[in-house]
Amino acid sequence: MTPEATLPTTSASPTARQVWTRARGIALALVVLLAGAVAIAVVRSDARHGELDPRSADPYGSRAVAALLADRGVSTRVVDTLDDARAAAGPDTTLLVAAPDLLTERQQTRLRSATEGSGGRTVLVAPGGPAVERLAPGVTADPALSFDSTLAPACALPAARRAGDADTGGLRYSTHLEADACYPSRRLATLLRIPVTSTEAPQEGDRGDTVVLGAPDIFYNNHLDEHGNASLALQLLGSRDHLVWYLPSLSDAATPDDERSFFDLLPSGWLWGTLQLFVAAALAALWRARRLGPLVPEKLPVAIRASETAEGRARLYRKANARDRAATALRSATRTRLAPLVGIPVAQAHTPEALLPALSAHLHGEHGHGQSLHTLLFGPPPGDDAALIALADQLDALEREVRRP
Repeated sequence: MTPEATLPTTSASPTARQVWTRARGIALALVVLLAGAVAIAVVRSDARHGELDPRSADPYGSRAVAALLADRGVSTRVVDTLDDARAAAGPDTTLLVAAPDLLTERQQTRLRSATEGSGGRTVLVAPGGPAVERLAPGVTADPALSFDSTLAPACALPAARRAGDADTGGLRYSTHLEADACYPSRRLATLLRIPVTSTEAPQEGDRGDTVVLGAPDIFYNNHLDEHGNASLALQLLGSRDHLVWYLPSLSDAATPDDERSFFDLLPSGWLWGTLQLFVAAALAALWRARRLGPLVPEKLPVAIRASETAEGRARLYRKANARDRAATALRSATRTRLAPLVGIPVAQAHTPEALLPALSAHLHGEHGHGQSLHTLLFGPPPGDDAALIALADQLDALEREVRRP
């Protein structure tokens, strides 16, 4: 066995202990984030269970309004498929669509075709822009939400006038059709009642209407006893003998034509939020990339003597063999100090035509001819270190000569 074979070998790859030591901080942060996300999901799942469901007694359910309607002889039936909702439409039926935005474009069109001539009432709860334009043609949704949640009727609709103030603030709507525009917020209505035209209903008694409501708060269990919410809810949903409560669900299978892409499934708020994040990131990058304004001087933690600074700079010049830069720095500093002594502005100190005649006149020829002054102050760089030292001595002597009274 050779001596080289008996030497121990050292592995360059990190061990499992080293990997764990480096990654445990990141792993701990990920575990904390995951635990927080699970906790928030659990809490929020309990808070909105059975939202707008007439069978749910949760705060955001609607069991209370269904019970009040039953006391007045109005039956409530829950459906979760489009076919059942279309089949139930009729002159003696109120059809409430709890989540119009969950329907696909084709489903919204089919629902509108079934309700427009049925003679009944259709109540759309907080439909967004694309949904309301298909379910209630002629109505558009404003992107800005209502600033207040509790609003006054401010219209001639009997149901709204009897109810008074109600929590309808949410989406706002406008229309060019003949309609009852109630509970306005900044001149746009949060409740619209659009009656069916005579061409759509041949018999006067079979005419129906469509109610567009900007927020579902008046149907919630925890808001029903506030303001005029109960009165308005009962009048909107109790005008017919039967109430069909349509809750779109996953069991409401869509046809292949209704399949939507991933971006179609994202709410519009997420898209706007992503755009705002990009704008914020661009502003942050611009803020961090360039600091506007002058530099601010900062006190050093220690005081350094000028001689030490000069010595350190000289060593750097010597290490870099930069005799040309050192000579340029020495000559420039000397010219700057000599110019005020001979009556020349500092701005012209580095101009031979201005400095040399004034310097020669001040010395009265005591320091040689002007050509030697030109070589000394503006000449070529020295060829070696000895010449650089000689140049420094000559510049020092010239400055002492000028300063001598």
